[in-house]
Amino acid sequence: MKRLGRFWIFLGIVVVLLVAFGLCTFQMREDQSASVLRFGKIVSVYVKTEAQAAIVREGLASQSDKLGDVAVRVGTGLHLRIPFIDQVKMYSNMLLTYDTAPRQVVTSDKKKLIFDNNAQWRIDNPALFEITMGRVEEAQKRLEDILYSKMNEKVGKVAATTLITDKALVEELQDELATEMTATMAAFGIEVFDIRVKRTELPQENYESVYNRMISERQRIAAQYRSEGDEEALKIKSDTDKQIVIILSEARKTGETLKGEGDAEAARIYNEAYGKDPGFYEFYNWLEMYKATVGANTTLVIPSDSPFAKFLYGP
Repeated sequence: MKRLGRFWIFLGIVVVLLVAFGLCTFQMREDQSASVLRFGKIVSVYVKTEAQAAIVREGLASQSDKLGDVAVRVGTGLHLRIPFIDQVKMYSNMLLTYDTAPRQVVTSDKKKLIFDNNAQWRIDNPALFEITMGRVEEAQKRLEDILYSKMNEKVGKVAATTLITDKALVEELQDELATEMTATMAAFGIEVFDIRVKRTELPQENYESVYNRMISERQRIAAQYRSEGDEEALKIKSDTDKQIVIILSEARKTGETLKGEGDAEAARIYNEAYGKDPGFYEFYNWLEMYKATVGANTTLVIPSDSPFAKFLYGP
């Protein structure tokens, strides 16, 4: 009985120690940061790295009048706290994705569009986040309100057809929004990494007018392309005609030159041949004349002493 009693006493002591240990300590994971509140006031902040600690200290410096002296500690794992007095709040260091509710925006040409967005963000200063937001749901609501406020400002400078058709412009708008949102949300201990427009829709009453304007714009661009094409084709045709005239002119000139040179060479050869054998040259000329004059059924009536008959009757 005594041995059993000692066992229960030992077990009770272990349970008390475990409970006391749980009340006096808290465990922070690698993907977390924490704020320790004492009587509702932040007294210390725990972060994973020195880089995070530097960000927290910078933010706390700007809020020193509200927060007072807050200790910034680096390191995950097991940490001490005062039981029943200190309240520990954990925050995730991981990226959070918030899918905003679709909202209506107005373009520069007074057309209404419905934008559906999402934002990638995280808590980078637990102390500022605690005193300004307190809860993730509140942070997401503030994020959405500020996002659409800035989006309305930017969209109000752009026409509806441009927003729908120009993807490069939308990408640029998203990058600008992310940069501006990071600067604005830093005061709340939040870093915004990315803003994306998931979907752009038209209210039903705007479909026809926007689409008609898009069609008109495409027709204008097509007419411009056709006009530029016709102008370019005319230039090419004119240049081709000019080149043809130049080439033909050069060809005629070269042909006439070659023909003249050929005639001169032929005359020279004839003269040389005539000079060497005048009798053969005379005989050749008469043969060419017979060839041109006398056919298969030609009947000639000429005197025997006619020069034309000189070579017809033989010697």
